[in-house]
Amino acid sequence: MNSTTINSNKVQSKKIDSNKMKAIISTGYGGPEILQLQIVDKPIPKEDEVLVKIHAAAITTAGTMMRTGYPIIGRLFLGLTKPKNPIPGTSFSGVVEKIGKDVADFDIGDKVFGESLEIFGTHAEYVCIKENGIITQMPENVSFEEVGAVGDGPMTSWNFLQELTQLQAGQSILINGASGSLGTAAVQIAKHLGAIVTGVCSTQNIELVKSLGADYVIDYKKEDFTQNGITYDIIYDTVGKSSFSRCKNSLTEKGEYLSPVLGMKLLLQVMRTSIFGKKKAKFSATGALPLTKTKSFLKEIKSLYKTGKLKTVIDIRYDLKDVAEAHRYIDKGHKKGNVVISL
Repeated sequence: MNSTTINSNKVQSKKIDSNKMKAIISTGYGGPEILQLQIVDKPIPKEDEVLVKIHAAAITTAGTMMRTGYPIIGRLFLGLTKPKNPIPGTSFSGVVEKIGKDVADFDIGDKVFGESLEIFGTHAEYVCIKENGIITQMPENVSFEEVGAVGDGPMTSWNFLQELTQLQAGQSILINGASGSLGTAAVQIAKHLGAIVTGVCSTQNIELVKSLGADYVIDYKKEDFTQNGITYDIIYDTVGKSSFSRCKNSLTEKGEYLSPVLGMKLLLQVMRTSIFGKKKAKFSATGALPLTKTKSFLKEIKSLYKTGKLKTVIDIRYDLKDVAEAHRYIDKGHKKGNVVISL
């Protein structure tokens, strides 16, 4: 995709050619300042693709980590010296504007949502998605902003709780970081699956986590859950602030520690516990799973939205031009639920 760098203030006032669009371009790895609003070529859908005019997209903690290029191992997939996919963002919701000649399941005007995991590109006005990709029609009872954040929280937490560990009714689960994007989704999904849920969050977020269905809430500022003598079948550390070794005594005899935040220590623990011991450390890269898996996750999440069993918690909304500021906000580590770009 060819691009022409333009001062972000000028982009706002300049009339955009119909073949161009506004997009955030990641010019390298580093701080929020590397994210620049530019005018670039508008994508053209291939025969098997739909062109989606984006109405909402999510900015995630994972996205801020990818912006920095750390951990370094991630650059093997993202690009060694700079992102190979310059437009960041994976989750999206919007309206189908054009369809390729071979597309049969979508029509112009369809309201859709999903994930763009191969090329990213959702922090822009338009994105092209394959018809057989991670995309589906929106339920009528949700807004663009609600489903625009589907990827980071709901789909990842569904993968961890249903696919990675097969959480069962009656099991006990502790969710560390219960007020974040993954955590707020996990509390609701765990309750849907019939689990006994304990959420861990800060003082100001206790009522939020209770409102999502948590049976018990621990204020991490007042109590260390690894020291209170209570054990759980599952500990889902959505923020990677703890570790398997710290949580081991808080797990039942065959308990499992899950975390989506991969580091060398967790990787070694996953490898070791896969062979030795009854208690396990587990990790999964949701975005790297086979397409059939992620599409099935989207189908399940859509059903939860449709039946009202899952609701999106939105902390704050930003305009596309303010994506760098949104990253600065997330970097502070205090967001509740999801941060959304509203176009």
